[in-house]
Amino acid sequence: MEYNKHFFEKVFSNKRMERYFALYPNDEERAIMHYQANIKLAESFYTSLSVLEVALRNALSRELETMTGREDWYAIFPTTPGLTNLNRYVTKASKQIVGRHESITPSKIIAELTLGFWVSLLNAEYELILWKDLRRAFPYLLKKDRQRKTVSAPLNRFRAFRNRVFHNESICWNMHRVQEIHNELLLLLGWINKDLPILLQNIDRFDDVQARIKEEMGWK
Repeated sequence: MEYNKHFFEKVFSNKRMERYFALYPNDEERAIMHYQANIKLAESFYTSLSVLEVALRNALSRELETMTGREDWYAIFPTTPGLTNLNRYVTKASKQIVGRHESITPSKIIAELTLGFWVSLLNAEYELILWKDLRRAFPYLLKKDRQRKTVSAPLNRFRAFRNRVFHNESICWNMHRVQEIHNELLLLLGWINKDLPILLQNIDRFDDVQARIKEEMGWK
């Protein structure tokens, strides 16, 4: 089987591939190498992004439970001025659980809530209601820097980047910037728990993958 331009455009679509073939108009093999490098690079982010999502969810959920004094802390949303619009995330999560013919429990609701939900809790519109309690989810962020926007801004960037990675969109264009994103991700994980970046040293493949891609593509 010859994996040529026609094959990649047929399987992955002309739209997805056009950027790669346009960059190498006279070298379709190199264009295909670049696309494959993008897949490898996206896969190398899976570990760190997954750890971020789970750690963030658990840290924020813990503080919300402490704040409300109840395991189903999301139950206050419909009757709390300023938080009512968050209930739509809970409603959607509940429908998905019921759709799988499962019983609704607090742990299942919390696990079903999207990264977009968790990140939105740190948006400016909830600052006066939630930040005083949610800031405790980041105990290793220096006290002088412990402001909502310090956490919210990178989290929103990571959410957008995570969506690109998980939808196989292009990220393999500026390796310098991709390295910065990975470094920022580790920094934020360290705000949640100082040992998380150390844990990732043993399981995160990003450094090896990006170094191999740069060597294969001849990038500095």
